[in-house]
Amino acid sequence: MTLPRLHPRQNAIAAVLGVTPPFTNPAMLAAEALRRQVFIEDTLQASGLTTLVLGISGGVDSLVAGRLAQLAVQALRTRTRDGRYRFIAVRLPYGTQHDEDAARAALAFIRADEECTVPIENAVQALAAHLPKLSTLPARRRDVVLGNVKARTRMVAQYALANATGGLVIGTDHAAEAVMGFFTKFGDGACDLAPLSGLVKGQVRAIATASEEQSATSEELVHKTPTADLEDLAPGRPDEAAYGVTYDQIDAFLHGQPVDAHAFQRIVTAYEASGHKRAQPLTP
Repeated sequence: MTLPRLHPRQNAIAAVLGVTPPFTNPAMLAAEALRRQVFIEDTLQASGLTTLVLGISGGVDSLVAGRLAQLAVQALRTRTRDGRYRFIAVRLPYGTQHDEDAARAALAFIRADEECTVPIENAVQALAAHLPKLSTLPARRRDVVLGNVKARTRMVAQYALANATGGLVIGTDHAAEAVMGFFTKFGDGACDLAPLSGLVKGQVRAIATASEEQSATSEELVHKTPTADLEDLAPGRPDEAAYGVTYDQIDAFLHGQPVDAHAFQRIVTAYEASGHKRAQPLTP
């Protein structure tokens, strides 16, 4: 069973998430990429700060956000003649990252002004050691809790670096992850600016593919299987395996295109269950 085009629930959710309409031609794609780069420039300049910080995982989301960030600070340096503007790309590995080569390739493509590495394993394990309740949890539940600790530790490190350098933290959230709630609250969901917001996964890939600096390496990164890689019991578990639907189905849903009943229900259920992640803290 396929649901009719422009199902009211799809439209309503897409509107809340500010979904960007499909790119209909290369000029529209290029204009949207430039608009988001200028958004980064304007946001940093308006803040009175001079540095951008972003964690680089090796996936297409941080690849695109990182390249836009570097182009933004280069443009700011040219336009303002202020050489203080810079972008710091930070690696935040937990132990040995299974796709370390992809992360290194992403850094080579982004060409950030500065790179640094902040291992997080010791910090995560030190916190876990002071939480004896964790050891009483079933293995699967404990793995999920620690996965969220990893994501939040990475954000602590990024904000520490931003604080130390007078900067803003960039997030990589986009509409396809937002609708599924596939981010850690106050972890990778925390940032000062989210330049990919509203894009579906295919549009993030399209921006990467359209880059003038595209290479064989970047093409591999664009189509690399997306994974949050937070779980010790299932390292490298694909996002789509966690979702139970594909990114193509999620993108179609968000763009008001037909999806089968199973995909529709999975997406709506995930969206409704994760509403607390997208909301501001409750107040009296």
